[in-house]
Amino acid sequence: MKVVVAGFSKTGTKSMQAALIELDYKVYDSVDSFWFHGNQWNKIFTTGGCIEDFKAMYENIDAVTDFPACFFWEEISSVFPECKIILTVRDEDSWWKSQNAQISEIKNNWAFQLMQILSPTGWKFFRYLQLLFACCYGICLRHPFDYKTRNKMVSVHPFRRHQTYCLQRAPKDRLLVYHINEGWEPLCKFLGKEIPNTTFPHQNKGATIVAKLMKTHPSFVRMQREMLVSLSVLVSLGAFSAYKLYTSEKWGLFPSLFNAFSKLKWW
Repeated sequence: MKVVVAGFSKTGTKSMQAALIELDYKVYDSVDSFWFHGNQWNKIFTTGGCIEDFKAMYENIDAVTDFPACFFWEEISSVFPECKIILTVRDEDSWWKSQNAQISEIKNNWAFQLMQILSPTGWKFFRYLQLLFACCYGICLRHPFDYKTRNKMVSVHPFRRHQTYCLQRAPKDRLLVYHINEGWEPLCKFLGKEIPNTTFPHQNKGATIVAKLMKTHPSFVRMQREMLVSLSVLVSLGAFSAYKLYTSEKWGLFPSLFNAFSKLKWW
């Protein structure tokens, strides 16, 4: 592990992931943490973790961004004492607006919510999110349709606590406090990298990352395929049950009523 991005979610973490990939780092983001380390994180959320857990998870990874890793930046950086810490920061007002926009996108994406019910992998993902939200945000998700916005006063408190704690606890010689609008120069100088001849990436504009992940990330693609299988099975079972109901002698009145109804003139 070479870099831990300790910034709170919605402080440019997707842009940081893209930038670090551009600088030739192998990066795990929030969904990658579920896809590759979901079981380990569930253990950490419920019974706790240890040095060996984080070492096994990240010894072959160069960088990590977003939740839940950003919440455990101190533990990860203590396991890898040579790694650098980047605290991405953002104005509270714009952060809160972006957070609400992200939640609204999730609430309006029915496929995203349904696949957490109709897919085995999706249900595992929801259970992972339940533990993550409880641990990192102090929010109880009761079901996959329970994503909701909160008022600004409540929302900014965990955001403030996280940033303040990181500023107080992170070793100053290993810490970069960084806003993504600063571009390549301070980031590359801190990491000892040459500045790329490309524009600094700005990902997740307009909080559209969920729709993108639904098309590209292997975990979400798998959930959608499993959901389609589940829907096919449910439709088949429904059709078969309707047929058996129609032909059953026990429900012999049903065909008679159907035939009588079909003979009625509606004009």
